[in-house]
Amino acid sequence: MNYLGLDRLLMDALEEDIGTGDITTLSCVPAGSVSRGVFRAKEDLVVCGLEVLRCTFLLVDPEVSVTFLTRDGDFVNKGDIIAEISGPSRSVLTGERTALNLLQRLSGVATVTARAVKAVSGTGARIADTRKTTPGLRVLEKYAVKTGGGANHRFGLSDGVLIKDNHIVAAGGIAPAVDAVRKNAPHTLKIEVETSNLDEVEEALSAGADIIMLDNMDYGQMAEAVLRIGGRALVEASGNMGDKDLRKVAETGVDIISIGALTHSPKASDISLQFAK
Repeated sequence: MNYLGLDRLLMDALEEDIGTGDITTLSCVPAGSVSRGVFRAKEDLVVCGLEVLRCTFLLVDPEVSVTFLTRDGDFVNKGDIIAEISGPSRSVLTGERTALNLLQRLSGVATVTARAVKAVSGTGARIADTRKTTPGLRVLEKYAVKTGGGANHRFGLSDGVLIKDNHIVAAGGIAPAVDAVRKNAPHTLKIEVETSNLDEVEEALSAGADIIMLDNMDYGQMAEAVLRIGGRALVEASGNMGDKDLRKVAETGVDIISIGALTHSPKASDISLQFAK
């Protein structure tokens, strides 16, 4: 992971949790105490966020040492040790919750992504994320999607054109919206148009969209849309994909399946820090 804003993000998270000090730890743990421990998976999962784990503790205290026994992207079983830690007890305890929150969150995203990727294996369809991310954690969550084998959709509003339903209403239709984008946006950007029915698919095709999103269509509509598009544009299926049979969606012939649930509602992986007694 190469993210220049990581320290700033982690400092904000630590300040939120620590406040004026870890009163419990400062009150009952001797200043000279040193501890060793392990981060253990309490369920099967895909590991993600090891560098985040290390950096969090280093910001609390450079004397804390974290040793990785796995790598981001590794699948581990319940009971496996993910990493080891040693250092001043007070520092480890103070950074524990923030570090675990992020490790669990990112591993959860990577794990659900890996399941989705496995579900469509061999079909040619790619699993992608959306912008439905936790505010402030987008870079990390999209990294977790990649770690789980998925692909990233646009990172933000400035790096891709996606004409959605409200844009179409405000612009006066699909064709006027696409025409306006061609006149005003950089020529290097592809144009994606969201459609909700087959008539809109035809409109998007006629307007010359590079990517056509099929929003909340059933399996039959998606298959028909793919047939009509006939390779003239990339086809993306979207809209409550987390509730659908992803294999069936992929078998309609779409190129991309974008799933907001990868980042907006994954279950955090169950990982614990256990001190050696």
